[in-house]
Amino acid sequence: MKKSKLIDHTLLKADATQPMIEKLVAEAKEYDFASVCVNPYWVPLCAKLLAGTDVKVCTVIGFPLGASTTATKVFETEDAIANGATEVDMVINIGALKNNQLDVVKKDIEAVVIAAGNKALTKVIIETALLTKEEIVTVSKLVTEAKAAFIKTSTGFSTAGAKAEDVALMATNTGADVEVKASGGVRTQEDFDAMVEAGATRIGASNGVAFMQ
Repeated sequence: MKKSKLIDHTLLKADATQPMIEKLVAEAKEYDFASVCVNPYWVPLCAKLLAGTDVKVCTVIGFPLGASTTATKVFETEDAIANGATEVDMVINIGALKNNQLDVVKKDIEAVVIAAGNKALTKVIIETALLTKEEIVTVSKLVTEAKAAFIKTSTGFSTAGAKAEDVALMATNTGADVEVKASGGVRTQEDFDAMVEAGATRIGASNGVAFMQ
């Protein structure tokens, strides 16, 4: 796979303006990134600007805390797809995982996967910075059972971002059909290479252009 297609060109800041989103999209087109990853409000604009290209529109669900209800996440997913999203990155219920309510976590993921159906690819953000190694292993298996397409390290809004060791742990504990996305703090070429080496097939980053240059 060519390098550009490993990158989800990302802008999730609360103060992102329309010109900033338009610049993100223009860069994604120029460099042929896998997707732009934006907050749900910006999905219709990105879908319009990216029509006729193979750059996907990715958005976030239950973001960044993951503590909204499953019904809310399902609505967000359906709404995002109706607006033109073709990839959704959902945040798990982190508190439920830490409380060992594994059924709650799995059903929450499954509901989004079902809502997305074959219209959008589902990535599951587990927020590795808040989890123990054991919890990462546990949730990697839940993501596999829920039939999501990807497991993703981080929102980029927590205490830390992606670590290569966590990517490797996720890659070895998910099924063969589940890919790994590393995001949050992937800033240098060395970071990028380390994530790919560890098993990531998608990188969420705000500085994708720098990686290409």
